[in-house]
Amino acid sequence: MKKQFIIGLMISIFLCVILTSCGGGGAKVESTVSTQTLGQQLIDLEKAYKEGVLTEKEYNKAKKALIEKYE
Repeated sequence: MKKQFIIGLMISIFLCVILTSCGGGGAKVESTVSTQTLGQQLIDLEKAYKEGVLTEKEYNKAKKALIEKYE
């Protein structure tokens, strides 16, 4: 019974090591998820502009980038 447990444990450890080493060879994977709609992002951007957080030039540039992102 104890021998079977040790063998099972060793097999489990071996499988974990083998499976974790199959990570894609260092490939960089990026994923972004946005839960805000374009409209909400534009509203937030305008609010930042009106509060003086952004200059008019920064506001227009960010607004253009957001709209292009969703086209």
